[in-house]
Amino acid sequence: MSTTAPSPAAAKTNTSFGVGAAALIGSALEWYDFYLYGTAAALVFNKIIFVNTDATIATLAAFATFALGYIIRPLGGLIFGRMGDVLGRKRVLIITLLVMGGATILMGLLPTYAQVGAWAPILLILLRLVQGIGAGAEFGGAAIFAVENAKPRRRGLHGAWPSAGVYLGLLLASAVFSIVTTLPEDQFLAWGWRIPFLSSIVVIVVALVIRLRLNETPVFVELQKAEGAGAGAGAGVGAGAGSASKASPIREVFAHEKRGMLVLVLAQTPQNVVSSINLAFITAFIVGNLHLANSVGPLATTVGTAITMLVLPLFGLLSDRIGRRLVIIAGMVFSALFAFPYFWLIEGGRAPLPITMAIILSLGIGIGAMFGPQAAYFAELFTGGARFTGLAFARELAGALTAGTTPLVAVALVAAAGGATWLVSLYIVLACIIGIVAVMLGGETRGRRLGALTVPELKASTGSFAD
Repeated sequence: MSTTAPSPAAAKTNTSFGVGAAALIGSALEWYDFYLYGTAAALVFNKIIFVNTDATIATLAAFATFALGYIIRPLGGLIFGRMGDVLGRKRVLIITLLVMGGATILMGLLPTYAQVGAWAPILLILLRLVQGIGAGAEFGGAAIFAVENAKPRRRGLHGAWPSAGVYLGLLLASAVFSIVTTLPEDQFLAWGWRIPFLSSIVVIVVALVIRLRLNETPVFVELQKAEGAGAGAGAGVGAGAGSASKASPIREVFAHEKRGMLVLVLAQTPQNVVSSINLAFITAFIVGNLHLANSVGPLATTVGTAITMLVLPLFGLLSDRIGRRLVIIAGMVFSALFAFPYFWLIEGGRAPLPITMAIILSLGIGIGAMFGPQAAYFAELFTGGARFTGLAFARELAGALTAGTTPLVAVALVAAAGGATWLVSLYIVLACIIGIVAVMLGGETRGRRLGALTVPELKASTGSFAD
C-alpha cells in the first residue's frame, strides 16, 4: 500500500450535502460578520466609537473602518490563497473560519469611547484588520471547494451555495439587528448592539464541525498526484505546469494568469458597488437623509436578502444551461438600467413598502444574475495549481477597490450633490459598463477542465466538461 498522502485521500469522496453545507455555513459566517459591521457602522459606531459633533464626519469615520477591512483582505487572499494551493483547500477553510470568527466575537466585547477614549477606535480598527485578513480567502476557498467537488455540468448550481451563504449571513445579520433596533435607543447603544456580534459563536461551532468532517477536493488530490508523478519533468515546463506551479502559485499567477485576475477584478466591480449600496450605504441614507426609523433599512434588507438567497442557485443553474457570460452580463445590464429608478422608489415613497421593493429588485435580479454563476465563472478562469491564489487575491483586490469604498464614495457623492442621489446612480452605471466590457472580453468558461495545469490547456478545454 502506498504511504503517500494523496492515496488515502483519493479513495474518499464528499457528499453533495456536506460540501454544500460547508460552503453555505462558512460563507454565511464570513458575511454575517462583515455585514454586522456595515450595519453597526451606520447605526452604532458613529455614535459610541467615533464620537464627533458633526454626524456626517462620524459616519464617514465609521465607514472608513468598514473600507479598511476590505483594503486588508487582498493580503489575506495572498497568504491563505497560497496555503490553499500548496497545503489544500480544507485546511485553509478551517483556519480562516477561526480567525475571522474570533475577531467578530471580540468586537462584541469592545469598550466604548466614553469608557476608554481613543483606545476604542484603535481596538476596533485592529479587530477589523484581523477580521479582514481571515476573510480574505473565505469566500474564494468556499467557492473553489464547492466547484471542485461538483460535476462539470453542475458547477454553476453547486458553486452558488457559497454565494447563497453570503446572503444567508446577511439575512441573519439583518434579522438580528432588526430585532435589537426595536429596543429603546439608550439600551440599544448600551448593550443591544453587542448581541449580534456575540451570537456568531453559534455559527462558528456549526461550521467548524461540518468542515472538519469533509475530505480534500478531488481536483486538489489529483493535482498532488500529478505533482508527485511528474515532479522531475514538470520542473522544466513553462506556463505554469507541474510542480513549478505547485511550488510557487503566487509567482505562477502573476507571471501567467494576470489576464484572468484582471477579468475577475473588473467583472466583480458592479456586483461590489450594487451590493454595498444596498447592504451598507442605504441604511445610513434612510436614517440620516430621509429621517426614517432605524428599523426600516434592516427590515427591508432582510426581505431582499431572503429572496436573493433563494434565487442565486437558480441563476447558477441557468449558467450551467446557457453559459456564465450571458447570465452575468444580463445582471449588469439590469443593474445599470435600474440605477435611477432604484432611488426614485426609495426617495419618492419614503415608506417601508417602496424601499423594500427597490432592494428586492436590485438584489434579487441584478445581484442574483451577477453573483449566482460567480463561483463557477471565477474558478474556471484559473489553472488548478494557482486557482486559490488567483481567485482569492483578485476577488479581494476588487473588494478593496470598490466594495469597501462604495459606502464612503456614496456618502461623499450625496453630499456633493446637495443631498441628491443622481451622482450615486451614475456611479452604479459606470461600474456596470466596466463589468460588461470585462466579461465580454474574458470569454466563456463553462465546461473547462479544472485540473488543467497551463493556461493554454485551460482555455482549450472550454466546453469539454472533461472532469
